[in-house]
Amino acid sequence: MGSGDNVFSVVAKNIDVLAMPLVSLVFPLYCSIKAIETKSRADDQQWLTYWVLYSLVTLFELTFAKVLEWFPIWSYAKLMGICWLVLPYFNGAACVYENYIRPFYKNPQVKIWYIPRKKDVFSKPDDILTAAEKYIEENGPEAFERMIAKADREARDRRSSYSIFHDGYDQY
Repeated sequence: MGSGDNVFSVVAKNIDVLAMPLVSLVFPLYCSIKAIETKSRADDQQWLTYWVLYSLVTLFELTFAKVLEWFPIWSYAKLMGICWLVLPYFNGAACVYENYIRPFYKNPQVKIWYIPRKKDVFSKPDDILTAAEKYIEENGPEAFERMIAKADREARDRRSSYSIFHDGYDQY
């Protein structure tokens, strides 16, 4: 009876070590593969969001590993959080997406304008078209036409400011 108690207590004390790989990797991997094979967007959203959140938790853990060593409850809290994200009853990853990620994505506080930094052989030739379509989608066609008209005026002003005679300096 004594050795059975020891095995049970060892398992109970290390449940996080035993359950974490199953709950955080094996089950989500299986569900992700299953989601790829279905046409439902809901399960795709659930599992893509889960993997993003899992990556963020892992980065957090790696960054603050020395600090987290001081909190012996961290591994249990992480296991409970992962269970909340993974288990279909809670659908936590989809909840995080709907309440935090999606509102930020749909109404960003900072507008980021896409400008290709580096052209290489593999870049798409329609980068400018993609950026223009995105601008029209966000601001409307009238705003895009005003922007083009303003750029035309500025280009004409620049051309008219160049003179035929210059003082030996090249204007670029």
